[in-house]
Amino acid sequence: MPKLPVVSGRELIKALERAGFEFLRQRGSHVTMVNRDKGRTAVVPVHSNKDLPKGTLAHILRGSGLTGGDLRRLLK
Repeated sequence: MPKLPVVSGRELIKALERAGFEFLRQRGSHVTMVNRDKGRTAVVPVHSNKDLPKGTLAHILRGSGLTGGDLRRLLK
């Protein structure tokens, strides 16, 4: 499996929007995104402009139904 890209919470939110997710709500520093077509939800922590830890990013991608390759394509 190829390495996951290093992204911040804000960059991940933009990529998720390109994948069909939309903003649902924000509570504190956590943004909840939802894809109503696929019935998927993703909670993204946005702490300043810090990069997301690899495990957190992997968990968010698993829950959203995206792969690392999908994310790389969406970031371009």
